[in-house]
Amino acid sequence: MVDWTPDVLGDEFEQLTLDLGEDDQGPVVATLVRALPRPLRWWERLAGTSRPLESVDVLYIHGWSDYFFQKRLARFWTSRGARFFALDLRKYGRSLRQGQTPGYITDLRTYDEDIAAALDAMGRGADGTGTTRKLVLLGHSTGGLTLSLWASRHPDAADAVVLNSPWLEFQFASVRSAIAPMVELTARLRPLEVAPQVDLGFYTRAQQEVLDPDDPMEINLEWRPVQSMAVYAGWLSAILSGHRTVASGLSIAAPVCVLLSARSATPTRWSDDLTRADSVLVVDDIARASLKLGSSVTVERIDGALHDIFLSRHEAREDAYHRLATWVTGWRATW
Repeated sequence: MVDWTPDVLGDEFEQLTLDLGEDDQGPVVATLVRALPRPLRWWERLAGTSRPLESVDVLYIHGWSDYFFQKRLARFWTSRGARFFALDLRKYGRSLRQGQTPGYITDLRTYDEDIAAALDAMGRGADGTGTTRKLVLLGHSTGGLTLSLWASRHPDAADAVVLNSPWLEFQFASVRSAIAPMVELTARLRPLEVAPQVDLGFYTRAQQEVLDPDDPMEINLEWRPVQSMAVYAGWLSAILSGHRTVASGLSIAAPVCVLLSARSATPTRWSDDLTRADSVLVVDDIARASLKLGSSVTVERIDGALHDIFLSRHEAREDAYHRLATWVTGWRATW
């Protein structure tokens, strides 16, 4: 029997612990969160109302130094009838256990185990194809990179891919090939060597500055710290390998929607400009890399958006949801 339990997000959500065995730091788990759908009201049932995405499953994966907490994002999908699931990957958020190195991984393919366990728990089978229901993959930042690589390796699994500021290219794209050999060597010799911390906490401050009272959020700072988690050589090598694979071209068969801020800002000192731009990625480089994901890619550039599009100031956030709704409506019309 599947043991779903109450989630930290409250009555609308439940969680399921997925056992992934052990590694050299002990037991490893991932955590699947599901949003409980709103039942049709009596007058909707009487009218025979149907919702457009009732045959859709959505699987969301968070970014680096992150976890799932975006209730409104879940409601966007469930209000349209979809089943919404979010996965806290191993050693992140709900899945982080005492004694583990937060977020640490040396090969992004390892997450295939987390994704397979989630898809199986969703009733789709480990490869995601054991049902006639459509599958939407939804990823933010590093989660967008992970899901893009996974979708390319599993061409029959996803029916649509939605990416929120996916980390498809290194911030210094022109030097990626030059630094990769040094990073790989360090990863082999000293995989847990820590890179210097360059996050001054400005991205977190920007989110706090633009909090939307119509979309309140409670964030666990132990799971999503003000300054990002430590960057280790082994992990960075895995990320650069993923970037190199994207640069060579992926073959995602499903249509892809990429949501990006209209511009980037360098977070060397605090300014209000950081509340209206992506201070994490170079969005123009990400836009170019997005075109290498597959043969059907839509890139939406949102003025005033932060790195996590759905945590932006009110106007940009509403624009993002409007554009996503438009894209989803168009995708739904192709069935």
